[in-house]
Amino acid sequence: MKALMKTTKSVKPAEVEKKWHLIDAENLVVGRVATIIANILRGKHKASFTPHVDCGDHVVVINADKVRFTGRKLGQKIYYKHTGYAGGLKEVTAAKVLEGRFPERVLEKAVERMIPRGPLGRDQMRALHLYNGTEHPHGGQNPEVLDVASMNRKNKVGA
Repeated sequence: MKALMKTTKSVKPAEVEKKWHLIDAENLVVGRVATIIANILRGKHKASFTPHVDCGDHVVVINADKVRFTGRKLGQKIYYKHTGYAGGLKEVTAAKVLEGRFPERVLEKAVERMIPRGPLGRDQMRALHLYNGTEHPHGGQNPEVLDVASMNRKNKVGA
């Protein structure tokens, strides 16, 4: 009877091999590139994916300030934050954030909200490295370049 039973092998944290990936986010749609980044950070692209273990890879994103929105979201999408005081709800549009001091936060928040909350999610978010320009300090890790633009075209219906 043992020959018919199939078992699932869970990966242990010590057995995980983390790779480095490089993504150029210039002219990519925020939500589409965020889903790809979130899946890589979680490790869902690996056959050895284990939900309760950080088995994802590191992701370096360059040109994070040059992402785009579809439709009229650039002016209509609103990000909220609360100061903690009564009546302290603040709101800012996506256009203001992209023009502001930290435009990479648009992509960071999009990915962060696709990652599970808690200690595991915080560990996975530490593997995300966002940079506004084309320069990044992770050249020593030899990141593998991912062509996300072609991945998006391939996955679209009717393309």
